[in-house]
Amino acid sequence: MAWTDSRISRQALIDILKAVASFDLDTHTITAALYDTGITPDKDDTAAHFAYNGSGGAWVSASHEIYDTAAGASWGAGGVNISTPVVQNNGSGVVQFDGVDTASGTNFTTQINDAGAAVNAMGCLVYDNTLTTPVADQGFCFNYFGGGASVAGGQLTIVWNASGIAQITV
Repeated sequence: MAWTDSRISRQALIDILKAVASFDLDTHTITAALYDTGITPDKDDTAAHFAYNGSGGAWVSASHEIYDTAAGASWGAGGVNISTPVVQNNGSGVVQFDGVDTASGTNFTTQINDAGAAVNAMGCLVYDNTLTTPVADQGFCFNYFGGGASVAGGQLTIVWNASGIAQITV
């Protein structure tokens, strides 16, 4: 399988409801890390596997994470922090998590592990970079871009959906 859609981690929701994890999506450092076509995101994975660089999961950074450490690229390993994250009730039974569109620097080239080969960014893992329990850097959701995105020596911007980065209908 491959990327097909965007989803919230079931384990993150369970951990929040059982008070196992203290996600604070609007005050913690929330980060988006880019990934290529070589992974299959799984919303049902364990907390350890759904974490950034988590043991044995799809999000192990050395496997398929996309980043660029060149001067002016500003999208290093681990991703880019989401500015102005907010959790809000939109008034129609939907709780939204949103933030400012996330951009690289102006000299970003999509590549994998600094190998220099151009690859497509298929999506990102959004994770709580502050969280340490039950696992460090536990993922909250993954977002599929709808196809491959690439750039050479320019700026890559994740334009979050008008409905937010993630939403839950209640």
